[in-house]
Amino acid sequence: MPHRQVIAIDGPSGSGKSSTARAVARALGLSYLDTGAMYRAVAVAFLDAGVDPSDVEQVIAATTGADIDISLDPDDRWVRVNGRDVTDEIREPRVAQHVSAVSTVPECRADLVRRQRILMDRDPRGCVAEGRDVTTVIYPDAPVRILLTASPQARLERRGGELGGRVSGEQLRDQVLRRDADDSTLVDFTHAADGVHLLDTTHLSLDEVVLAVVALAKEIS
Repeated sequence: MPHRQVIAIDGPSGSGKSSTARAVARALGLSYLDTGAMYRAVAVAFLDAGVDPSDVEQVIAATTGADIDISLDPDDRWVRVNGRDVTDEIREPRVAQHVSAVSTVPECRADLVRRQRILMDRDPRGCVAEGRDVTTVIYPDAPVRILLTASPQARLERRGGELGGRVSGEQLRDQVLRRDADDSTLVDFTHAADGVHLLDTTHLSLDEVVLAVVALAKEIS
């Protein structure tokens, strides 16, 4: 498929990768994959099953056994795990608090990476995928690979705006800074790997970031 476009976008929490990836997919007519939503869905699955987050073997079993169905339409976002719609639930603080129990386990990451690569290859037009290891692990051969960064303060403000005051300052820091620290023990999403374009979004609007990514994608393709 010579004209197929694959765009991989990584970055820490609050760097703007989700909003950017959806808008780029919309602009280019591609599918969109939120890899982080899959980790959150698994967290819901093991919490539903009463699994202790510290029980690594049970978390692995919940991950590998989870039936995850996720929308690839940037304008119609939904996630189902084991037949249940968890679209809203995966954004709740209790899930954010425990998602690192999945994302920091190598066996869980390996299982989800395999599924994510399959999903990215599903649409013959191509896909825009965002997460923490898309550029380096899931799709290192993507023609367009971008790492978005932003200052810690900017990231906290953005995520706080997304959550609309539904969490405390402590919970917000836990979701953004603590989870980044946890995940960085397995994946480096703060430094651009060879061939990955670095884009600091601290002082850029969403429209400016989207334009920059679309321009890069058109230049490379």
